[in-house]
Amino acid sequence: MNTEKDFTPLTPNIVRALNDKLYEKRKVAALEIEKLVREFVAQNNSAQIRHIIQILATEFALSQHPHSRKGGLIGLAACSIALGKDSGLYLKELIDPVLTCFNDSDSRLRYYACEALYNIVKVARGAVLPHFNVLFDGLSKLAADPDPNVKSGSELLDRLLKDIVTESNKFDLVAFVPLLRERIYSNNQYARQFIISWIHVLESVPDINLLDYLPEILDGLFQILGDSSKEIRRMCEVVLGEFLKEIKKNPSSVKFAEMANILVIHCQVSDESKSTNDLIQLTAMTWMREFIQLAGRVVLPYSSGILTAVLPCLSYDDRKKSTKEVANACNHSLMKLVTPEDDEDDEDTQTKSSPPSDEAPAKKEGDLNDSLNESQESVGFSNISFFTPTTSDRSAVTLDLDGIVQVLDRHLHDSSTGMMTRIAVLKWLYHLYIKTPCKMFKHTDSLFPMLLKTLSDESDEVILKDLEVLAEIASSPAGQTDTSGSCDNSDAKSELHIPGGNRDGPQMAVGSKMADLSPSTPSMNSYFYKFMINLLKRFSIERKLLEMRGVFIIRQLCLLLHAENIFHSMADILLKEEDLKFASTMVQTLNTILLTSAELFQLRNQLKDLRTQESCALFCCLYRSWCHNPVATVSLCFLTQNYRHAYDLIQKFGNLEVTVDFLMEVDKLVQLIESPIFTYLRLQLLDVEHNPYLIKALYGLLMLLPQSQAFQLLSHRLSCVPNPELMRTVEDPKAPVKDKRTAQPHIDYSDLLQHFDRVQSKHLEVRHQRAGRSEYPDRKLMV
Repeated sequence: MNTEKDFTPLTPNIVRALNDKLYEKRKVAALEIEKLVREFVAQNNSAQIRHIIQILATEFALSQHPHSRKGGLIGLAACSIALGKDSGLYLKELIDPVLTCFNDSDSRLRYYACEALYNIVKVARGAVLPHFNVLFDGLSKLAADPDPNVKSGSELLDRLLKDIVTESNKFDLVAFVPLLRERIYSNNQYARQFIISWIHVLESVPDINLLDYLPEILDGLFQILGDSSKEIRRMCEVVLGEFLKEIKKNPSSVKFAEMANILVIHCQVSDESKSTNDLIQLTAMTWMREFIQLAGRVVLPYSSGILTAVLPCLSYDDRKKSTKEVANACNHSLMKLVTPEDDEDDEDTQTKSSPPSDEAPAKKEGDLNDSLNESQESVGFSNISFFTPTTSDRSAVTLDLDGIVQVLDRHLHDSSTGMMTRIAVLKWLYHLYIKTPCKMFKHTDSLFPMLLKTLSDESDEVILKDLEVLAEIASSPAGQTDTSGSCDNSDAKSELHIPGGNRDGPQMAVGSKMADLSPSTPSMNSYFYKFMINLLKRFSIERKLLEMRGVFIIRQLCLLLHAENIFHSMADILLKEEDLKFASTMVQTLNTILLTSAELFQLRNQLKDLRTQESCALFCCLYRSWCHNPVATVSLCFLTQNYRHAYDLIQKFGNLEVTVDFLMEVDKLVQLIESPIFTYLRLQLLDVEHNPYLIKALYGLLMLLPQSQAFQLLSHRLSCVPNPELMRTVEDPKAPVKDKRTAQPHIDYSDLLQHFDRVQSKHLEVRHQRAGRSEYPDRKLMV
């Protein structure tokens, strides 16, 4: 430094002492400066005061010489002490050069700068608040300083500033938040600790409402929650906990919509997540649960994102039990937000997402419900649009179902989706079809194939929920198509081929017309027959599904839908089935269900009496398909008490190809005759006079059987028939047979027998063709 330069009003002795390398001499100079400034204060000579501060700043604190910089810092502090309460008038000139020294490479000098600023702030107190941002910025750098002495000094200054902010009501939060938002993303542990401590202090000050600005710092807080330091994580948890308490106390002033997207992002963790990420997820999920309960429909625009985050958590094991429980609560709370009114509130949404308005589906009555609105999230979350409520009326929130359905469909397609997640997805679909059928049926064609595929799931519970969804689709009035247009999408008029049919065979269309739908299915919609066709097609393609789960699936459908509808429609479809082996197997399965399942009790009673024209029509419908399996046809005749016709059928068995499988089916029929289902049949054996054909039919079965256990069982039963001589009444003209089924006016039994012959001829022809193709295909005829 040029010592000959004029530093007036500083004396040459002060100047030399400020430049000295010894601290004691610099301290003496500082005392002289303090005395000099006090004199100027007494004289009210602000010009000289500013001149001294300028000299200390430019010529010393910002000097190239390290000792000069140290002298300048202690001199500025002395000026502030001398100024006292008037230091607020000169704070910018005092603070700026000190803050510049915070960046000095010399740790000792950074410490002196921290000490000088402490003295300046201590004197000025509340007057420093207009300069808080620059002070905070400088302190945040010192908080991460590698030198322990500098860090210690910065902590003292930090505590002093916190005391000043806490006791003042003039803190400018609006100006501070942008800086806080920027610095909260620091990766340095000490800087994070510094930030968290300040947020905690500001949040605890009654006059400072940091909750209004929470959306701007919430993401950064969750970032800090993943810090490797246990202490920092604990501090962050405390801060987030305090914010959540405030949210619960004052939900009306909380900006839920602006924070929902942040929570959605942090509710998810990657597969390789660490325990810190698990903590982030659990905390975010807890916040989300509270948001859904407090904000209600305001969060619905984020439903797709919420579901994307929540659904995988439902399959967590006990290691993440807490997260799983909270996610489950989120899922249930979100589902409750969907109300029937949502199905009627979608004019704006349909205008944006539908084709021209004249093609838009007509709305149903008030019994149809609204759909969930949702963010337009697809794979990531960048597509989730923020919802900014323009009114305090939360019921005004409108929703778009596309995003939700997309998320649910994606989870169904994902082979890695856990069982509980798949169940939750199906519960959502069922819930949406119940609450918002009009909108959901626009998505049915895209969902239908995956719902059918889910029937092959390894979990019975998943299959049960899947069947509930399919049953609702098949029976909902919203799925009924008509020429005038309805909630159902008219684009569903696709041609459906009967399973197993060839290209030239008959086809059945399932579209807007219900001409092919059986009259016995009045409560079903156009999707019911489509469902039955595709279900049988799946059974045909995937025989293991039929063997392992076929009975289970059909029995559950009989509970969910009308059993008569199920059997009538399947019989109609199987009548046109060209894969005769599958038709026979399917008929055998249906017949076993009909004769043994408790769910079919009423249907069995209906067929047992055949008192009405409808029951007779049902019998004829079943009979024509049952002809694919001769033994099943006989058992149907036993069930309906058509004993003479059963006897006529058994007489024709001599012309059939009797295989081991055929005999096994007869064996099973004998076992069924001994079951409770046919108790009435066994009791009718006592009335030999009126049931001769029943006895003849049973003897016919006995003659078909080899000397087996079933033979012995049936033989023993027939030996209990009283007075066998009465069986000759059939040939006695004076004792006409009174088989009540021979006089049934609604049934043409000769036509049924002819149909049986035609079907069996087809089966025989197919077997011969198959045998000709498979046996010795390369063998030449030998003479």
